Amino acid sequence: MGHKSLWRKLAWVILLLVFSSNAFSQSAYPNKPIKIVVPFGAGGVADLTARTVAQKLGENLGQSIVIENKPGAGGVVATDAVAKSAPDGYTLLLMSNATAVSAGLFKTLPYDAEKDLTPLSVLGTFDIAIVVPQESKFASLQDLLNFAKANPGKLNIGSINVGSTQHLAAELFKATAGIDVQVVPFNGTPAVLTALRGGQIDLAVEILAPVLPQIKGQALRALAVTGDKRSAALPQVPTAKEAGVKNLYAASWNALAVPSKTPRDIVQKLNQEIQSVLNSADVRKKLLDMNVDPQPGSLQQAADLLNSETKRWGEVIQRAGIPKQ
Repeated sequence: MGHKSLWRKLAWVILLLVFSSNAFSQSAYPNKPIKIVVPFGAGGVADLTARTVAQKLGENLGQSIVIENKPGAGGVVATDAVAKSAPDGYTLLLMSNATAVSAGLFKTLPYDAEKDLTPLSVLGTFDIAIVVPQESKFASLQDLLNFAKANPGKLNIGSINVGSTQHLAAELFKATAGIDVQVVPFNGTPAVLTALRGGQIDLAVEILAPVLPQIKGQALRALAVTGDKRSAALPQVPTAKEAGVKNLYAASWNALAVPSKTPRDIVQKLNQEIQSVLNSADVRKKLLDMNVDPQPGSLQQAADLLNSETKRWGEVIQRAGIPKQ
């Protein structure tokens, strides 16, 4: 009986130590500034989304959150840096479509995003639009589709560089609509818009935010958005599905992730805090003003998005015959 009693007491001590250790880990984290690595330059939608969320998240956690912009190689440089960082919850990655696209676009990567990262939460999605010059003869997406089918090879679609979300969305539009058109990549949005206004291309596929001022200023006309619902910024513009391309869905997104070996209690705490931030009225308004639709969700939803997007964009890259870099 004495030995049993002793073992019972030891078991209780061990359990108490485990619970108190977890509680200490939860309460002690964070005890120093947190860094979010952004794979893009300052000033874009991704960067502004990260800064908006970081400001409120830092306030809620009682620690400053520093944004480190690390553009290069389609997000590979930033992703590799975070994947190989200490798994302690103090280095986060702003993931995007590029994280999913890279798996199908590069011959080799120094990491496996699905194995080396733990997605914390989706932050938001933002619209992609199919646009034409205001003076275009195409008044609707159906007009454009009718012309393209009657005149194969005659239309040129502009997008930014090969492998970008916009470029792959253009390829997906071409394949899903079953039209023979040429997708022409440019080195940035300004070059796409110059070509569109100058008549070198007939239409463009672009993130809505940077072209919205020209749409509202009636220099461009949006024929459709490629998300699953109409844009709050342009409620009169139909989705591509509504306009005749039934299976077309493409939207850009951002999420936060940590190295995969980060302790589960820290992962869960960050997920809960991010949900709180995204559900707060002031952050929602700031994101919606940037045409970013806040998407608070679970750890599983974030992981599922990365998995499904990696598979989907890999198939688009293969179907479009884009050579691996």
